[in-house]
Amino acid sequence: MANTPQQQFEQNAREVADEERRIQDGIEAKEARSFQPKEDEPPPQTGAREYPVPPMPGKHLEKPGVEAELSLQPMWDAPFYKGSGKLEGKVALITGADSGIGRAVAVLFAREGCDVAIAYLEETEDAEATKAAVETEGRRAILIPGDVSDPSYAEAAVQRTLDELGGLDILVNNAAFQEHATSIEDITYEHFDRTLKTNLYGYFNLAKAAAPHLKPGSAIINTGSVTGLEGSKELLDYSMTKGGIHAFTRSLAGSLIKKGVRVNAVAPGPVWTPLNPADRGGEQLKQFGKKTPMGRPAQPEEIAPAFVFLASPQTSSYITGEILPIIGGY
Repeated sequence: MANTPQQQFEQNAREVADEERRIQDGIEAKEARSFQPKEDEPPPQTGAREYPVPPMPGKHLEKPGVEAELSLQPMWDAPFYKGSGKLEGKVALITGADSGIGRAVAVLFAREGCDVAIAYLEETEDAEATKAAVETEGRRAILIPGDVSDPSYAEAAVQRTLDELGGLDILVNNAAFQEHATSIEDITYEHFDRTLKTNLYGYFNLAKAAAPHLKPGSAIINTGSVTGLEGSKELLDYSMTKGGIHAFTRSLAGSLIKKGVRVNAVAPGPVWTPLNPADRGGEQLKQFGKKTPMGRPAQPEEIAPAFVFLASPQTSSYITGEILPIIGGY
């Protein structure tokens, strides 16, 4: 006796369900194998040279963090990067340029033909090394120590740049304060105040001081962070400021575009600089960057070319108000 249409529907449905279960069983078997630990499988290497992978050195640094004291020196000199005159004849003021991302940016800017004013807090040994590296590239460099949260320092830093280097074409806001806390209850008002003053007031102060002197074709580049995009439960105040920097970037871009001045931000993920060893040490520092898809932190020389791209009117003349994430994958 032939099945009724409804019975045929039900038989077809059972066959489809059986097929779905076979597909599920096959996938789950493969996943079970894929989740087995592969301790001998190193993180991928995708650069022009090999970069360090976790475990990183776990030594904790005293703030503000001196790069010279790191046992594993950040890689900032970018030996495979060839300059092509993208910033020829320009002048840049870079905050936090003594070490880390700031140093790498200073060196690549110089390699592209730019003179550099190096603003920093008190890390003179590191700043002198950055100055020497810029001069090795054949460009001029000056050192301007001070606190970016002080508006009078910001004005003085801009004026010294104008007086001693003859102009100002690019401002890079990069100086930052970071200190983790496991709970909001552990963040004192002094701690909160210092984070906001360095990371937000500092950016505002330098931009306000620089803006009257910037000409069409000039650029401001702010250093944001993946924490400003995704948040970080142990960097609550720092993440707040980085999100603010992203909003500041987009707002300032709209304000300055009539002058022909572009404003953008780079939002890095974990980068091996003194900032993080000066925040924490031990096992957490050793595993720094391991959770990224690339399985390691970036080195400063991997971040710096993005600043060159955003600074040069040759490469980014139609880009303003953008946040460029460089986070090692999604």
